[in-house]
Amino acid sequence: MYNLLKGKRGIIFGALNEHSIAWKVAERAHEEGATFVLTNAPIALRMGELNELAAKTGSQIIGADATSIDDLNNLVEKSMEILGGKIDFVLHSIGMSINVRKGKHYTDSNYDFTTKGWDISAVSFHKVMNVLYNKKAMSEWGSIVALTYMAAQRVFPDYNDMADNKAYLESIARSFGYFFGRDHKVRVNTISQSPTPTTAGSGVKGFDGFIEYAEKMSPLGNATALECADYTITMFSDLTKKVTLQNLFHDGGFSNMGVSDPVMEKFTKE
Repeated sequence: MYNLLKGKRGIIFGALNEHSIAWKVAERAHEEGATFVLTNAPIALRMGELNELAAKTGSQIIGADATSIDDLNNLVEKSMEILGGKIDFVLHSIGMSINVRKGKHYTDSNYDFTTKGWDISAVSFHKVMNVLYNKKAMSEWGSIVALTYMAAQRVFPDYNDMADNKAYLESIARSFGYFFGRDHKVRVNTISQSPTPTTAGSGVKGFDGFIEYAEKMSPLGNATALECADYTITMFSDLTKKVTLQNLFHDGGFSNMGVSDPVMEKFTKE
């Protein structure tokens, strides 16, 4: 390990189980010398698995509904008390589509579901930064990262309204990132990860086939959850102090591909 985060303090949203990217980020942050608070929605905490991660990393858990300003205020205040100072890094790894869970097609959305999913998946990022910004809770040159997916830019039919949520999430990162950088020297970025078999990702229709397609399209293959965690750690470190307002593709090259030889082979008759 490299001690990239030695002495740094953070808040990690969204770790659910060992398949979660946020879980891997927490493990890697601990290995790189950071201390942090783990947080998730109360319903996720009742599953109990986060206790294992907390014990492994010497972390405390604070339950918070990321759509609630009151919960976020409490989370940030208690985190600074527990960690003994301002926050150096934050990971937003939150996403949920009720329309997907309920099997609603994009052309037949339940708009109450749409609004709730939008609030959880995207507006929550604005709320998190709102609280951090107004409380001046971030250290100078701190780093805030949210996880996204390139369905924000391209059509993936079964990704449903999560594509819209990710597009809005990325816009929030740029817009709030400007003010955070200007006023507090804090950087804000999103990481657009390869399709990854997490609990949330696996809920998308045809996900297994989609992972195989991305693997064949990407010259370096799909990035794993652990590899995404490694990349996230670099974004939390002082090595990336001037990187902000970026949507950073971490996908083995998929995002710049038109077609690959292995994919063409499936459609070319000898």
